[in-house]
Amino acid sequence: MKVDLKKQLAAYGATRGSFEIVTVPPLRYLAVDGAGDPNTAQAYADALTTLYPVAYALKFLSKRELDRDYVVMPLEALWWSDDMAAFTLARDKTRWRWTAMILVPDWIDDAHVEVAVQRVRAKGAAPVIDALRVEALDEGLCVQTLHVGPYDAEGPVLEAMHDDFIPGHGLRMTGSHHEIYLGDPRRTAPEKLRTILRQPVERVG
Repeated sequence: MKVDLKKQLAAYGATRGSFEIVTVPPLRYLAVDGAGDPNTAQAYADALTTLYPVAYALKFLSKRELDRDYVVMPLEALWWSDDMAAFTLARDKTRWRWTAMILVPDWIDDAHVEVAVQRVRAKGAAPVIDALRVEALDEGLCVQTLHVGPYDAEGPVLEAMHDDFIPGHGLRMTGSHHEIYLGDPRRTAPEKLRTILRQPVERVG
């Protein structure tokens, strides 16, 4: 049976039009760091061109050698900037820094990842394979919502999350803004794109 972790991990479900407080368990990701506008920065394109081959190499390794098949998880990214207004009102993408990620199932260990990396490296098609790492992320308490529409229309939603909902519920932001891309922009109309917007928080006092 092919496992779809999106259906098993509660944190990969979100509701459009409302903010929810959730607890995200510790998870591990394939990750590549970079900076700049994701629409124009070659570094972002290189990160994706590296992440996906390794993610699929892991899937095939798991299916053939561990007898555990699964659906490759969606692309995710952590985003941050010295000025959080760069994400909300200004939307100045040239000032963004990011970590592009794909979730690794918990039965996959670092040795399996290394095998997959070596197999992809041997094909010579992953431009930043040496920059890829496994990132352990323990976000814990988070606020999240489902945004439906173009990525550039996220600003008002994030402003409401950061400036109204989070302080209004006795919380403050603690980590990087996190996005989970449930739609493929190459195949989905911008107005139908589905993105989970997540912000780690902590309780004030």
